[in-house]
Amino acid sequence: MSTLPAPQADQAKRVLPAKPKTAALVVLAFTALLYLVEGLDVVLNNRLDAEGIAPRSLGGLDGVVWAPLLHGSWAHLLANTLPVVVFAFLAMASGIARWALVTATIWLVSGLGVWLTAEPGTITIGASGLAFGWLAYLLVRGLFNRAFWQIVLAAVLIIGWGGMLWGVLPGQPGISWQAHLFGALGGVLAAWFAARSGRKRAVPSNP
Repeated sequence: MSTLPAPQADQAKRVLPAKPKTAALVVLAFTALLYLVEGLDVVLNNRLDAEGIAPRSLGGLDGVVWAPLLHGSWAHLLANTLPVVVFAFLAMASGIARWALVTATIWLVSGLGVWLTAEPGTITIGASGLAFGWLAYLLVRGLFNRAFWQIVLAAVLIIGWGGMLWGVLPGQPGISWQAHLFGALGGVLAAWFAARSGRKRAVPSNP
């Protein structure tokens, strides 16, 4: 008798990370990076904030890379911290590698969406696009994976964080609804890609 690794399909239907300590360390390291960047920005008189996304400007396109790491103030960063920590941790249920791909998809879709649609003369910064993307990913992955407990978790998140989804709509001055909207779209896209990839890789185990 031998022990076989869990099929890829079973891993894709996990609700919590298989290695929670490792996932927590990754999340804490990313969060610490955000705080280190903000501390450096304060020392530099907030000059780093100018490296955010400047819409429809070739010079501002590299802001797609830097914007999620930058925040306008400590209050801005603190407001993003809890969603980032909770959603990023839960999004690691299928492994760090899958999370990295999901995060890269959200990062790119959110940033390019802002670059294409934000108001001229603005600079967009902040990790809230990532937070919205991870939340959207967590809300829909259970449907794509046909995973009951992931759907249950999505329902819990809707109860606790559902009001946050109003942030995808315009109307709040100084808030980039574009980053939220395209971040959420990136999360849905990432969940669809992940589920499709998982189904292709899954193979029946031998008795």
